[in-house]
Amino acid sequence: MINEMVFNIKQNRLLYNYLKYNSHWYKILNREPFRLKELEEEMKKEYKLRFEDRIINLGEKIELLSSFLEIMK
Repeated sequence: MINEMVFNIKQNRLLYNYLKYNSHWYKILNREPFRLKELEEEMKKEYKLRFEDRIINLGEKIELLSSFLEIMK
């Protein structure tokens, strides 16, 4: 792998851990280093860090709070 790419992976703890548990990406990145963005997107999808996931999480929290307030009435 390219030194710069290795440095960027080690700087991002979540990406580093994801790569550790999904080691098939080592082979892919060694052959095609331009697929780093694809790895990052897959990691964000797995750890639910995408914008859509945050919106869904916020909606669930609001729903929980509203049901709690209904019980308290």
